Amino acid sequence: MAGLQQTNSEKILLSWVRQSTRNYPQVNVINFTSSWSDGLAFNALLHSHRPDLFDWNSVASQQSPVQRLDHAFNIARQHLGIEKLLDPEDVATACPDKKSILMYVTSLFQVLPQQVTMEAIREVEMLPRHSRVTREEHIQVHHQQRFSQEVSCFNFLLSPCFSKVVVSLTCPVSL
Repeated sequence: MAGLQQTNSEKILLSWVRQSTRNYPQVNVINFTSSWSDGLAFNALLHSHRPDLFDWNSVASQQSPVQRLDHAFNIARQHLGIEKLLDPEDVATACPDKKSILMYVTSLFQVLPQQVTMEAIREVEMLPRHSRVTREEHIQVHHQQRFSQEVSCFNFLLSPCFSKVVVSLTCPVSL
């Protein structure tokens, strides 16, 4: 269940992103998944620190999500030296991979100004917690619960028969 909680590093990173993109009304980053799928957050983050690199309005209003993502990744590669680690088609989905987004945003964090205010961190802590879990987290929790139930049932069945039993169990978990 630890994977369901937001780490301090994630809070700081999210605070930095929100603080950096505050002046872009079309952008409201609340997570490291769906908030990035339309490409606006990546472009706003870049533009907020390097407005000299491109015209925000032309990117925001005239391009599709895949085009905006491709634009942001190309700008980051050409001007900041960040490799194009993500495919726009993989990000332009309802729920892109959180770890991939975190990795890429962390790369941006390392090369762009990093000042984060306490106000921005407090704001992130006040964001609503999503009860939605990823498919991987759901499968992991399901396997843990099922394994726990199987062990309890196994212990119950054995307890009347044996006073002392040593059991070694392995549980293959495939995600």
